[in-house]
Amino acid sequence: MSHRMLTRRRLGRTAAALTMTGALALTAACGAEETKPAAASDSPAPVAPPAPALVPWPLTGVEVEAVPARPALAVKIENSVAARPQSGLNAADVVWEQVVEGGITRFVAVFHSTLPPDMGPVRSVRPMDAAIAGPLRGLFAFSGGGPAYIRAIADTGAQVVSQNSGADGYFRLGTRPAPHNVYADPAKLLAQADPGHQAQPAGEFVFARAGQPPTAVALGAPASAVQLTLSASSRPNWTWSQPDNGWLRAEGETPATGADGARLRAANVVVLRVDVVNTAARDGAGNPVPETVMVGGGEAIVASGGSTIAATWSKASPTDPLLLSGPGGAPVELAPGNTWVELVPNGTGSVALG
Repeated sequence: MSHRMLTRRRLGRTAAALTMTGALALTAACGAEETKPAAASDSPAPVAPPAPALVPWPLTGVEVEAVPARPALAVKIENSVAARPQSGLNAADVVWEQVVEGGITRFVAVFHSTLPPDMGPVRSVRPMDAAIAGPLRGLFAFSGGGPAYIRAIADTGAQVVSQNSGADGYFRLGTRPAPHNVYADPAKLLAQADPGHQAQPAGEFVFARAGQPPTAVALGAPASAVQLTLSASSRPNWTWSQPDNGWLRAEGETPATGADGARLRAANVVVLRVDVVNTAARDGAGNPVPETVMVGGGEAIVASGGSTIAATWSKASPTDPLLLSGPGGAPVELAPGNTWVELVPNGTGSVALG
């Protein structure tokens, strides 16, 4: 073989080797490019789950994710000196204070968003209770009362759950004398709701939306105290406490507490000026049984968030809700939270702001 032909063969083999080496290098490079992890900026941004839609508790305006379909429970609670300190009042969504015979007061405490372990002392009903509980169409718990007053409550559509009729859930405390020793378990009372009384109550008050000021703060004037005279023997007062973010109750000069030692507190104090008339009924001591006239209207004062504002109230019938109107007739918006309604008699009662 000639030297020229040998040289050509060697050059051919060298070229083929170079071609193969180049192909392998290109394949390796392509493979490395294909398996290279994607940069972080190439990944899709995580999608945050949508915020849950919130709904307000009907009687407090406090927003939660869901409101259970259970009825409101109104309970008649005593407020004589012998009844204090009471159980369960700070768990109530709304508490109504009314003058009864002899100038003492009693409460209608309405429970819905929170159920305490027990509540009491539970006492007898009075003629104005039907109009107070009428808009709720829930359960009304009590111990005793005139047959006409009980019928009036039932006529509003409420389910009567009476201790005297043998309803479950009542018990007596051995540490208190009768008649100040009747207490009740709210869960057991609600367990007796019939099929027509399973629904949650309709709202009665208007509440400011989350992040918005209540009407008293937006349009009213700052106040540190609301001092009331309901009768000669009943002079409750409320003092604004910024650390507690609420109004703290006192009976005269004595701080009012629950059986657990906590101060009685309200996010809102609604004062209604009302007519109080004596009925023909008498108590055991011969005192006339008064009735607070709840259908009609009159002057009101609303305290929320360390401020108060003058308002008016109206109520068209025992089963219609109470309406609070502020300047220009606009609805008064309360602060979300619990509310105490003070029924102050026209003429004999008084209201002073500090």
